[in-house]
This record gives sequence, structure tokens and C-alpha cells, in this order.
Amino acid sequence: MAKLHSKPQIHSSSLNFLDQLKENNNREWFNEHKEEFLKEQALIEVFADGLLQDLNVDDVIETPSGRKSVYRIYRDTRFSKDKTPFKTHWSGSFRRATKYRRGGYYFHIEKGNSFIAGGFWGPSAQDLKQIREHIGFDATPLREIIQSGSFISTFETLKGEQLKTSPKGFNADHENIDLLRYKQFLLIRRFSDEEVLNERFLAQATLTFKNMRPFFDYMSEILTTDINGIEI
Repeated sequence: MAKLHSKPQIHSSSLNFLDQLKENNNREWFNEHKEEFLKEQALIEVFADGLLQDLNVDDVIETPSGRKSVYRIYRDTRFSKDKTPFKTHWSGSFRRATKYRRGGYYFHIEKGNSFIAGGFWGPSAQDLKQIREHIGFDATPLREIIQSGSFISTFETLKGEQLKTSPKGFNADHENIDLLRYKQFLLIRRFSDEEVLNERFLAQATLTFKNMRPFFDYMSEILTTDINGIEI
């Protein structure tokens, strides 16, 4: 297992293990290499602990530990045509504390496909309705956030699935129809393998999460107040 004083960073061995797993995605090989897996998973948990500590400096996270944030390597294949039993990436998420802090943080580590993300992957029907009501009434605060220099330099643009038509209750020519069509509200920053393996990656990941905060603060406010700003 990884030593407790291991530095919170992504190691090349963790990416190399994933490469081997992609080539041998079966239970027999995995069981033969279980000790190696546990060692690499422990290193990812150390990195996740570092992320959690940094996040708690400026936010309040409900997730109790880095270990608890890391997702299981086992795939749920019940409803999938792909029956390979294991994921070929490391990932984890952190949940913000209390109903007044909305939005979630996510990290995904995979050779050639690593990214830091956050936002609202599957908002409830009620939350989506409330978001649209606020955007329809006044989208200026949201536009100021997503058009800011720090947002554009970090995330480029707001991402997520969108309706092809206008949502119920809004006309297709609504001045904010471009924002009203969103069904998801995602902030994503991609990293090269070289960036991921750099010892500064933890700091870069933390900064990426920090740059989500204006968006999260806006969403938290509109999801806990009505159009008049009264708490609900």
C-alpha cells in the first residue's frame, strides 16, 4: 500500500496500470494484479485527500475523505452492451455541504483524456425549472460570469446537453434562448498527460475548482430563492 507521506500527485505508474487494464480487461488478470491495483488506488486516494484539503480552504465539502470521494473501479454492466468489468480511468467527486451550496466537483484521470469538471450533471425537474425562470427573468448575472476572463481562460464556455427546441413556457425568439436550452450546466477543463503528471497538477486542479465558485454561488442563490430574492 502507499505510504501515508506520499505526495498528493498523479504518478506515471497509475496511468501505466490503466494502460495494462485496457489491454487485459477481465477478472482473471485483475485478480492476479490486485496488489498493484490497491497500491495505485491508494496513490489516487492520497491525491484526492490533497484536493479535499485544498477545497475546504475556500468551501465546505460534505465528502469526509479522499478515499470516500474515489469511485469504484468496477463497472455496472447490467444495462450496458459493453460487458468489460472494469473502468479504465480513475475518478472521484466531492459534494458541497448543505442545501445552500449547490454544484459538485469531479476529477477524471485517464491517459489522453484527463479533465477537471463541475456543475450540474442531472438537475431535477424542479431545479431546472427554477434555473430557467431566473435566466428568463434576467440572465445578466450569469452572462457576466461566463463571459469573465477567468471563466473563459479556464473553461472556454459553458458546456452540457441542450434542447434542440425551446423549453416549455419560453418562445424560440426569447433573448436568452441560448442559455434557456441547457439541460445540463457543466464546467470542464482538460489537461494533457504531461500536465497531469506534473507536481503542480494538484495546484492547477484546485485553481480550476476555485474558478467554478462564482458560477456555483450564482446557482446556489437562484436555487434557494424565488424571483424576488426571497428564501424558499
